[in-house]
Amino acid sequence: MQVRAIAKYVRVSPQKVRLILDMVRGKKVDEALAILRFTPSPTARVVAKVIRSASANAENNFQMSPSALRIAKIFADKGPTLKRYRPRARGRVSPILRRSAHITVVVEEEE
Repeated sequence: MQVRAIAKYVRVSPQKVRLILDMVRGKKVDEALAILRFTPSPTARVVAKVIRSASANAENNFQMSPSALRIAKIFADKGPTLKRYRPRARGRVSPILRRSAHITVVVEEEE
């Protein structure tokens, strides 16, 4: 059985989130959290929070053992982009794109 957790509208670029997700894909939940604890990126804290949420969902809603959980799928989709503008020389403007991401974690029990 697969259990999931989703974090929506996370204010970080999906491209940057995917770099962190690639480090923990396919690992056991305990091992993934240990890796993220020592990753020097603010994004790692957000990803760890979603993994802990998926683990808690599996434990509380489906009585799965948290020590036997493995990350089956983990991915980041693009969220809405906030468009802002910065004034430049000669009356021109440059766009500022503030991207967001939706992070999805799916965990399952190892057999």
